[in-house]
Amino acid sequence: MSQREYLKTIERELQRINQKIDLKIIRGEDYKREARDHRLLLRKISYLNRQNLFRKMFPTFSAIF
Repeated sequence: MSQREYLKTIERELQRINQKIDLKIIRGEDYKREARDHRLLLRKISYLNRQNLFRKMFPTFSAIF
């Protein structure tokens, strides 16, 4: 799976979790588990974006690592 496909998959999962959280808020239910999953997915996205930024800024170093 390419990194672009992986990001799209994470974004789809993030949207699904957001819908679940919205429904639980409307119903007045607890959504701790979904909030935790949401944070983890956001961390994955930011980590991948940081890697891409590093590769764009320092292409010679990214070839070494």
